[in-house]
Formats: sequence, structure tokens, C-alpha cells
Amino acid sequence: MSTTQSERLRELLEPLVSSQGLDLEEIAVDAVGRKRVLRVVVDSDTGADLDRIADVSRALSAKLDETDAMGSGEYTLEVGTPGAERPLTEHRHYVRATGRLVSFRLTAGDELVARILRVDDEGLDLEVPGVKGRKATARSLAFDDISRARVQVEFNRKEDETGTNDKNVKNDETEEEA
Repeated sequence: MSTTQSERLRELLEPLVSSQGLDLEEIAVDAVGRKRVLRVVVDSDTGADLDRIADVSRALSAKLDETDAMGSGEYTLEVGTPGAERPLTEHRHYVRATGRLVSFRLTAGDELVARILRVDDEGLDLEVPGVKGRKATARSLAFDDISRARVQVEFNRKEDETGTNDKNVKNDETEEEA
């Protein structure tokens, strides 16, 4: 996809996505045989459930149908959210990953896996898990020291004091009591 088409699509679609209370994270057009697939990735601080995805998908589809932004050829529109192991590239991504385990590649070349505890304008406060029975340690990390960061999937994630293992999801036992 040309930069011009990418910019035009972003300018066209971003206001619609924002009007639904979501952030436009990514746009990609891929050729699949003779057809094209327009993939739009959206997210928000509170996540995006299927109803919100469906609403934004309908709004984007209607807008694309009334313009020539995708040209006259056939295409498929796919709207979704970032994957579980999404790269963190924007400040808002780090904020949304608070409480999550993240793998960092540092500008010095080192690798670090730590849980994000707090995010401010300069960087992150982290909890580095202890190794071989040792206690976890606290560490601060400036954004300038990060070359790449990616959320890690945790199947046996430790629970916080509220009985949740995600800031928006309750565990089964807590949910039954409510």
C-alpha cells in the first residue's frame, strides 16, 4: 500500500473510529489473490468488545462504500483488536499494559522481562520477577532506554489483591460471589 493511500485511509477512518471511543492502531492493505483485504486494528483503554467492533466495522464499511478510498476493485474489510502479544509502541500502549508482564529489548542490547507497575511521562516503574526463589525487585526504566517491548501471554498469572488477574476481568470465584 502506498504511503499516500495509507495516509488517505487513516485521515478518512480515524475520525469514525474515534467517534466510537476507540483508537485507530493500525491500517494494512494486503493482496490476497485478486482481492484485497483492508485490516483495521482498533483498541481503547477499556478494550473493545464484539459489539463495539461490530459498530465500528459497520461505520467504516459505510464510509468506504461512499468514497473511492479503496478504488473500484473488490476488497474485504476486517476490523479487530491487537493480538495478545502486541508490541508496545505508544505511551497509551504502556498505560494499557499496566499490571502485565512485558519483554523488553533495551537500547544497550540487554533483554528484560518485568511487570509494569506504573507509567508516567518519562518511563516505567517495573517489578522484575525473582529468580530461583529470590524476591522480586523494583526497577525504573526510561522510555529512551527501550528499543522494543512486547506484552507476554501468562497462563498462570499471579492474582492481585482484588482477586483479579486482569484489571478488567474477574476470576470465576469472584464473579460467582457478586
